[in-house]
Amino acid sequence: MVIEERYPSETARDYAFRTLKENIVSLELKPGTLVSENELASKMGLSRTPVREALNDLCRASIVETYPQRGSFVSLIDPQMVEESRFLRKILDIAVIKLACAETAPETLKKMEENIDLQEYYLSKENAEKIYVLDNEFHKLIYEAARKEFIYDIRSTVMIHFDRVRTLSVETVKDMKIVADHSGMLAAIKEHDEQKAVALVEKHLSRYSFDAEQIRAKAPEYFK
Repeated sequence: MVIEERYPSETARDYAFRTLKENIVSLELKPGTLVSENELASKMGLSRTPVREALNDLCRASIVETYPQRGSFVSLIDPQMVEESRFLRKILDIAVIKLACAETAPETLKKMEENIDLQEYYLSKENAEKIYVLDNEFHKLIYEAARKEFIYDIRSTVMIHFDRVRTLSVETVKDMKIVADHSGMLAAIKEHDEQKAVALVEKHLSRYSFDAEQIRAKAPEYFK
């Protein structure tokens, strides 16, 4: 389990939630893993209360499951929940990229260009982990361009279902078409081409459907 530094203004509960979320999405905490309040609190340097609250938040999102006399476990990947979270992301991402096509600040465009340059660099190095991080940052920049950063933050919990599969897709399929998708999205935003941008978002988010069988074959123990 990877323990990140706590942000200066971050509450203990938010820190526990962020740490658990990042480890679940990265598969450091694999599907089916037993999670102990005491052990987690010790690793994060927290009391049990904020850890329990964070686990309860994840339980409500069906990311963690608790069983009497057995304890709490990271949930196995449920294809239905993956599809529902992908559906929600598709609706939001399409709406947001339309706004970005209408107007994006020059400084945000510059950050997006720099992000793409880094993606292409790490693609040449076959560094899937770095590309995954940059993928998230690129989409966050689109929300920034549309001035919808708050929506990006509140959608992140339900996206854990989809994001775990994205992690598996990068690890098992080694399909880096996502970099080309991002380059196309940036070009569409610069050209104010809403139709092209929407088509690229739909194509981008459909890649899980193309890879699902291969992903599940590589890691069947992670799935319900």
